Amino acid sequence: MIATAIDKFIDYLKIVRNCSEHTVRNYSIDLSAFNEYLKSKTATREICLEQIDRKHIREFLANLKKHGRSNKTIARRLAALRTFFKYANEQKIIDTNPTETLDTPKIDKKIPNPLSYDQIQIVFNLPDTSTYLGLRDRTILELFYSSGLRISELAALNRKDIDLKNQLIKLKGKGKKERIVPITPNAASWIHQYLDNPERHLDADGHAAQQDEAAVFLNKHGTRLSTRSIDRNFKDNLKRIGFAGKVTPHTIRHTIATHWLEKGMDLKTIQVILGHQSLAATTIYTQVSTKLKKNVYDKTHPRAKKI
Repeated sequence: MIATAIDKFIDYLKIVRNCSEHTVRNYSIDLSAFNEYLKSKTATREICLEQIDRKHIREFLANLKKHGRSNKTIARRLAALRTFFKYANEQKIIDTNPTETLDTPKIDKKIPNPLSYDQIQIVFNLPDTSTYLGLRDRTILELFYSSGLRISELAALNRKDIDLKNQLIKLKGKGKKERIVPITPNAASWIHQYLDNPERHLDADGHAAQQDEAAVFLNKHGTRLSTRSIDRNFKDNLKRIGFAGKVTPHTIRHTIATHWLEKGMDLKTIQVILGHQSLAATTIYTQVSTKLKKNVYDKTHPRAKKI
């Protein structure tokens, strides 16, 4: 049955491929959606994996399109099915891979919209740093902008990963790949203030004392702050200035990459710091930087407007 095969595949991703929790969850969601669709279209509760052909998958993708799913979502679900059926074929569960000849929907790459230097400062000043939790949120912002971390990398950060003396941090990125990146003296200072704050070890000011000694960033219960909580705190702070929905932790990552490029950092260095597997993923920032420069040119050049 397909559900059994999916369960084995998810275990394979966790144990053999050592995929992140986020990756495993996405595969599980996408494959479960396909299974539920098949069950809705068949008289029996489930069909065998060997019975699934190219037509089943095409109809599933067409149904996603019919219900208004974006090309990005459709492409992700097809990618999940490709990986799943490739695994099933390699494990001799099926004889042929029904996804091999299917085309991936074209996805228009959106150029990220980075913040200006003034907007970054406005965002930085949102948390109330006179409180312990506000100090935490400001430190998170500083670290995002300092080194372009992914939200999952920041949530997973442990105290042993931080070298404040040499201003370096060790990150575990996609595929569990580790890299060491620099942090600014300013970010190091905020991390020091947050980690050494006496309230970290007290039940006070709406938060519990530290329960997790390894984690850097803690929630109000004293345990590790989750990616979902980081995202929610972002939105709560940004609502006050009308930025909610427009700025996310990933926006800060785009922003610092663009600012690095504008200040003269080369693409290869940006690629290494951000943890991009290929340079192609980094070249998008050249488009962003060019667009920003053109906007500034059009706004400031005395002959830019038609006479």
